[in-house]
Amino acid sequence: MTNGAATHCPYCALQCAMTLTTPAALTPAFRPGSDPVPGQAAVALQGSALPDAPLAVSGRDFPTNRGGLCRKGWTSASLLNHPGRVTEPLLKGADGVHRPIGWDEALALVTTAVKATRARYGADAVGVFGGGGLTNEKAYQLGKFARLALGTSRIDYNGRFCMSSAAAAGMRAFGLDRGLPFPLEDLDSASTILMLGSNVAETMPPFVQHLQGARDAGGLIVVDPRRSATAAFTSDGGGLHLQPLPGTDLALLLGISHVVIHEGLADAGYIAARTAGYDAVVRSVASYWPERVQSLTGVPAGLIRETARRLADGARRGGSYILTGRGVEQHVDGTDTATAAINLALLLGLPGSARSGYGTLTGQGNGQGGREHGQKADQLPGYRKITDPAARAHMAAVWGVPETLIPGPGLPAVQLLKSLGQPDGVRCLFVHGANVAVSAPDANAVITGLRSLDFLVVCDFFLSETAAEADLILPVTQWAEEEGTLTNLEGRVLRRRRAIAPPPGVRTELWIMTRLAEALDAPSMFSEDPETVFEELRLASEGGLADYSGIDYAMLDRGEASYWPFPAGSTGTPRLFLDAFAHADGRAVFTKVTPRRRASAAASAADAADRAGKPMTLITGRLMEHYQSGAQTRRVAALAEAQPEARLQIHPAAAAAQGIAEGDIVSISNGRGEVTCRAELSTEIRPETVFLPFHFPELESANRLTEAATDPISGMPEFKNSHVWVRPGAGKLRASELPANELQKEGAS
Repeated sequence: MTNGAATHCPYCALQCAMTLTTPAALTPAFRPGSDPVPGQAAVALQGSALPDAPLAVSGRDFPTNRGGLCRKGWTSASLLNHPGRVTEPLLKGADGVHRPIGWDEALALVTTAVKATRARYGADAVGVFGGGGLTNEKAYQLGKFARLALGTSRIDYNGRFCMSSAAAAGMRAFGLDRGLPFPLEDLDSASTILMLGSNVAETMPPFVQHLQGARDAGGLIVVDPRRSATAAFTSDGGGLHLQPLPGTDLALLLGISHVVIHEGLADAGYIAARTAGYDAVVRSVASYWPERVQSLTGVPAGLIRETARRLADGARRGGSYILTGRGVEQHVDGTDTATAAINLALLLGLPGSARSGYGTLTGQGNGQGGREHGQKADQLPGYRKITDPAARAHMAAVWGVPETLIPGPGLPAVQLLKSLGQPDGVRCLFVHGANVAVSAPDANAVITGLRSLDFLVVCDFFLSETAAEADLILPVTQWAEEEGTLTNLEGRVLRRRRAIAPPPGVRTELWIMTRLAEALDAPSMFSEDPETVFEELRLASEGGLADYSGIDYAMLDRGEASYWPFPAGSTGTPRLFLDAFAHADGRAVFTKVTPRRRASAAASAADAADRAGKPMTLITGRLMEHYQSGAQTRRVAALAEAQPEARLQIHPAAAAAQGIAEGDIVSISNGRGEVTCRAELSTEIRPETVFLPFHFPELESANRLTEAATDPISGMPEFKNSHVWVRPGAGKLRASELPANELQKEGAS
């Protein structure tokens, strides 16, 4: 164990720098006897050893966080010695109880299950679901493991729920997808920032300091159906809050673009010199004059015009940025909406400018790197297309295998999950770094799919809701127990450093993949050493869009800023597109997009007949205290005490119409499921809209209600526009309040 390790926070893509030191006397993650994650599958633990030397966390100066951390970061080390930590392989018995087994037996069971599945159903009956929190090394080797050791095309990851629409839009506009194509610090000097669908004040609080310059100039413009903490940052002269109806962001962006074009605010020189497709976009926005857009979105025409003028004024003065987040991307038209934001940025001449730009905010800790090196169904390392013959030949050479051994494209995440247990679908599934039982849309159907599998293997360090469904749980290292690299929201590659030894029974996922590859007689080389894997990743990425070939551990350990693409012999690329875009002709591409009629997200007519009143629109999102599915943060005492349960945010007028008062138990339902939680009355949300955080499981799981419909281009699910009925509820609220005989508590024997 070291006395101090300079590393980065395990949560979001801001990747705040921190230092971990020991010894320290930290409060245990949970007080004895507390039950922070109710309703877990039963497990019998036999004296599992946990680290006896917790770590102290301190913020470290770094461009993204400048020494600051959010509540999640400050408390992150408390999970390292959590009493619910899984430290031995656990096999589910016929009675539904998970009991410890040895590693040799566990690996033999997995090997047997894979071989039996392939023999009976074919290689594509084995599937892999990865995560955007895995290190670059684990993400890379997981893709290689799936395709060479398992021989399957059926691999995708939870980043499909996060960045896929913005990624698809970036690829077609710029020829390259990097969340922020400029360092985050560039925002500091901006006079105008348009932020659509992102609540950074709660999801990544240290980010807010980079908005202060625009706020001081009165130029922060936030688009959100709620008066979120970020939207509130525009008050007192800080800027504008545009509060559209959910699902109308595309029309709003077309309206702003209409004003830019018809008031002569567009950068004609930039458009002529650096773009293609302008005329088609002009025609496509012609019918979206502000008054019409007001009728579609609810945003006053005056605010639409003022937004366009402020953006253009900022661009002329050299400091205008457009940033998008999940709120505009997690829709069935998310790619088109992100494209509309890019079109607006191109009209104003922002992308590729030294002091202006467009970017999208990556959410998960390695959401950027996790999608570059092989976890996606349609990609090979280096952001190469799996259907590209040259890309396949390159990877075959790096891996030392015939090109024919590399499978073709698989299924994107939602389709992969829909195939679970189906006759021609996945029958044996590996899950790494994801909690799909809570995070995936139409969660009830996903859980049914998990339960229909012949064999489910989950690698995790806690009994998440997905792990609770597993036939076999393999315990893996946490962030402070491993070495590796991650790529933050700026495309900057960072070092993760080990600060503490893991419990004796815990293994890294690299070790697990290496042992299983050996048992399955896989071709090529697999390694448990992160640096060895990274060296291969460098070769694999060389010449690709996401080229890491010029980066090595020594460089990162010296603290050198390393932004990809970073070809060998170069100095990296902090700012993309200054000279040319990544298309063959060097131009960015305008793409015509228009709103299309949405299929109804409401329940069936028969289902609707059973409910009184009109449906409301449900949007989902995050709370400051929790992260993703909550599998980690719900186990941290301070965070769980601050936000112990899901609450439905509802406007007082809508609540009064249903006879709902503050704190009442309410039922939220549609044809996919029902959720029960307390009501939180707030004028910060539109009257026809309700908001529910997605961090909570079981009776409070927001994704019981979301639809598995997807964007046809990106595969992104529709998380932000579900029709639901809200009515007064009755009975118990949380699973922890159910009778004891209905619970299987974590840690029970």
